[in-house]
Amino acid sequence: MSEAKTVLDIQNLKKNYGSVEVLHDINIDMKEAEFLVLLGPSGCGKSTLLNCIAGLETINEGAIQIGGKDMTQTPPGERDIAWCSSPMRFTQPCRWVKISRSV
Repeated sequence: MSEAKTVLDIQNLKKNYGSVEVLHDINIDMKEAEFLVLLGPSGCGKSTLLNCIAGLETINEGAIQIGGKDMTQTPPGERDIAWCSSPMRFTQPCRWVKISRSV
C-alpha cells in the first residue's frame, strides 16, 4: 500500500501584525483523505491561518505548500482553493443541543 500524498504542508509559519506575533511556528502535514479541524476561542488565529493558506494574508516566515507546490508567494487566484468565512454561524447556539453535537 502506498503512502498517502501530502495535500497541505505548512512549515514554520509565522504571522505578525506590527510587533504582535499572532501565529507562531505553525506546522501542519495534512495527507490525502484527512480532515483538518481548527478549534479555539475567538482571536486565537483560526481565521488568520486560513487567510494565510488562501493567500489573503501574507506570512512573515515559513512556507505553504498545496498539492506539493510552493504557494508561499502565489497570489490567491492562482492557488486553486477557496474558503468562506461565516463568523455569524454559531452566534446563537441551540441551547437544547449538546456542544458535542453542534461541532
